[in-house]
Amino acid sequence: MESAAIAVTGLRKAYGDKAVLDGIDFEVAEGSVFSMLGPNGAGKTTTVNVLTTLLAADAGQVRVGGYDVLTQTKQVRAVIGVTGQFAAVDELLTGRENLRLIADLKRVKQADQVIAGLLERFELTEAAGKLISTYSGGMRRKLDLAMTLVGRPRIIFLDEPTTGLDPRSRRTMWQIVRELVAEGTTIFLTTQYLDEADQLADQLVVLDQGRLVAQGTPEELKRQIPGTHVRLRFADGPRLEAALRILAGAKRDEQDLTLRVPSDGGSRSLRDLLDRLAEHSLDAEEFSVHTPDLDDVFLALTGHATTEANAE
Repeated sequence: MESAAIAVTGLRKAYGDKAVLDGIDFEVAEGSVFSMLGPNGAGKTTTVNVLTTLLAADAGQVRVGGYDVLTQTKQVRAVIGVTGQFAAVDELLTGRENLRLIADLKRVKQADQVIAGLLERFELTEAAGKLISTYSGGMRRKLDLAMTLVGRPRIIFLDEPTTGLDPRSRRTMWQIVRELVAEGTTIFLTTQYLDEADQLADQLVVLDQGRLVAQGTPEELKRQIPGTHVRLRFADGPRLEAALRILAGAKRDEQDLTLRVPSDGGSRSLRDLLDRLAEHSLDAEEFSVHTPDLDDVFLALTGHATTEANAE
């Protein structure tokens, strides 16, 4: 608990008779990416607001960076950075001037060097002298995150950081997140893109109607959902037919000479499957393990399609 970057126990928050957060518990390891997923109204934004000291919880204990968010608000704010759903930039200033403003407020040493490095990192050097009113939505998102990094916070909250970005800018943001984590920064991520959580998250939780309905690594969650299978391709029809007779639950795939065999995807079950084939002197030309993706996990756990998995 003490070594966790974020530790939440019994967190509750209600508005009137409606419980928005109904006693949730989770921990975020230092230097990791932790992603919170959930449909509209699940409680994601409320959780972030509590963790960033913007909202007081009704019950529970929350520690961020080792500090209590209720009694040590100033210390919490000193170690966190927050990038919200909408870019918080000043349109009357240039990109460089926005960064300078934050650097001055945080009394950053060697500010010119820090600003130049951030502009280069976010591919904004050429636009640094232009007014924000001329920036695209994606450029504003990148500048917003750059502003968050000026003070080198230990813990960063990213609320849908790549919404509206083109594919190249999105990949750039992913790379920056990975670099930050490699440097020891902890990232708390909410996203409407499940492939983003799959790419970046070390741990994730699924929040639905104020309760955590699942938590674990992306791979662990995908393995909980029915549909994991091993795909085997055989050299000819007789071998395929022989395998079909001895492998319980096997079905022909749409592809020729291919079988789908239900599996949990683990190494033991895979070894048992191959041993079973070897006992009958059968060999597969190719095999691969296929698991449901996070879209399948999200739908199974919440009953909502992924198009609803956006911010509150």
